Amino acid sequence: MIGKALSSDLLKIRGKGLWLLAAGAPLGLVALMALNFGLRYDYFVNDYGHNLWGVLLEYTSYFVPVSLFLGCTLVSSLLANVEHGTSSWKQLLALPISRLAVFSSKFAVSVLLLTSSCALLAAGTAVLGFALGSGGEMPVGGLLRLSFCPFLASWPMLALMLWLCLSFKNQALPITFGVVASVGSLFTMSLSEWLPLNWPAAAYRGDHAVLFVGAGIVFGMIILALGLLHFNRKDVE
Repeated sequence: MIGKALSSDLLKIRGKGLWLLAAGAPLGLVALMALNFGLRYDYFVNDYGHNLWGVLLEYTSYFVPVSLFLGCTLVSSLLANVEHGTSSWKQLLALPISRLAVFSSKFAVSVLLLTSSCALLAAGTAVLGFALGSGGEMPVGGLLRLSFCPFLASWPMLALMLWLCLSFKNQALPITFGVVASVGSLFTMSLSEWLPLNWPAAAYRGDHAVLFVGAGIVFGMIILALGLLHFNRKDVE
């Protein structure tokens, strides 16, 4: 049943800009890094020429958390608006399909879109590294950790944003919350790494990265379950 709901959702998002967003966001981040390193190329080569790969990953990692939070917000809102925009909730839920399948399918599509973004970020960063003339062996493990560990640690934000976006037809409140949280994450790095907004950064740079990845998955599933319980009892319009 979830498989049918997932297939239906993948058909619905065609032409809605979600795949364009999933591709454009990581490529935009790579372009930002290319501009940064291009304008200061001599500085980076002279001071960090022996470790350009490490510097590239480090600089990119500062922008990954806020990009992920914004991605969670926009993907959730656009995905929810597919149903809100056509007022098709009653028709959808009148079909012989459980609300569990509907909600789980939305989350699965969100994960698929953001996973695609993470894969593009890894590929784009690798291409940029070679274009900059980074010597030595490509740090495949570092690229994968940079791209996917922060994403897994951001699952609580994704689950919460999907819950909010599916619950409110007017997307102003969920989007405002998501944008404020995203921007706020830039100013919370000096606080405890156990603050949820710091989990994506800690999942890459922290001393206990695996714990933050695990915490992200576990708490993401908890919030998803709470959202499902609410969605299962909620009246639809």
